[in-house]
Amino acid sequence: MKLLFSSAALLLAASATNAFVPASCRSKTCTNLFMAADGVEDRRAFVGKTASATAALSIASVTGGVAAPAEAAASKMWTKSKVPFEETVYDIDFDSPTHGYVVGARGSLAETNDGGLTWEPRSFSNLDAEEEITYRFQVVSFKDGEGWVLGKPALLLHTKDSGKSWERIPLSPKLPGEPSSILALGPSKAEMTTSSGAVYVTDNAGRNWKAQVKETIDATLNRISSSGVSGASYFTGSIINQVRDDDGAYLAVSSRGNFFLTWEPGQDFWIPHNRGTSRRIQNMGFVEGDIHKGLWMTLNGGKVFVSPKDPDLSQDAFEFFEADIKTGGYGVTDVAWRNENEAWAVGGSNTMYVSMDGGKKFNFDKSANNFPGNLYSVRFFKEYNNMGWALGSNGMLLRYTG
Repeated sequence: MKLLFSSAALLLAASATNAFVPASCRSKTCTNLFMAADGVEDRRAFVGKTASATAALSIASVTGGVAAPAEAAASKMWTKSKVPFEETVYDIDFDSPTHGYVVGARGSLAETNDGGLTWEPRSFSNLDAEEEITYRFQVVSFKDGEGWVLGKPALLLHTKDSGKSWERIPLSPKLPGEPSSILALGPSKAEMTTSSGAVYVTDNAGRNWKAQVKETIDATLNRISSSGVSGASYFTGSIINQVRDDDGAYLAVSSRGNFFLTWEPGQDFWIPHNRGTSRRIQNMGFVEGDIHKGLWMTLNGGKVFVSPKDPDLSQDAFEFFEADIKTGGYGVTDVAWRNENEAWAVGGSNTMYVSMDGGKKFNFDKSANNFPGNLYSVRFFKEYNNMGWALGSNGMLLRYTG
């Protein structure tokens, strides 16, 4: 699954720190536990107490003894990988088990040739230093030595030689919305989306783009809201993120977090769906990168919900079950499945949680416990022995070690 960074980055940009602050604390008089240094310690202390209490109850019920401390019970399956910058890491991709790139804020770009053990700084020869630092590189995608980098303000770069040289691809001012993702599909082929829900493909390295959706999300929502059907006004607004599954299906979440939309290749327009809960949707994605294996949803207050397999995407709403995850109300920014049973969730204050039962129950992982910042996304590469990476602020890049 190609996770689009906008799902986490725009969440924080739109709601500042509220994604990680309990609803009861969203007032001027409440201490900001997310940003303050002592708040980070409070957060970790809370997680430790929660994990300790949970361990105590489970062990005491079985043995009648006293539980071990939370630090001893929590797993530690990730190792920090040092990158040559301290900016937010937005995306990572590989075109072989050893060769890959990471991109980030303020023109940050780094390359690895040893599977991510070490990273070297890189720059684009067609951008001068003063110009490069003004860009936020949000997406990087490679396939068989051909790569794409998408930046903001709108910038699209393309390479055919594994990053040795890059060309700037002009973007039409008539595009509906701003480019939001790019995915390398093969020689001179790529798929691009925009913030209005348009999906385009190119087979000539970006010289021409062909629309895959007849109607953008904006047009679909305008048509629905003006239809006169009772309740149609519920589906209004814009979208804050899009995410793609391995076969080209997409999910998008509304900016108000009150509904989401799906689209599959061959459909003429996006289909809106009710969230089925009173809590605001923060992010969504696919179980094991496949829309037919289910959807996951994170909600305001640190909730995680997972749908059954083969959800009926023609329906306005469908069933989700709530996962057992104790976050203390702090936001979960991303979830990813490593395999059918192992799933990971990440969030504010560099918190990490692991499930070994397919997303039913998550336990705390202490890998990033001693690092300041926030984790925004987690990814696994099936094609490269399921290697995993977690990305976040302050140059945070964690490598899965198991």
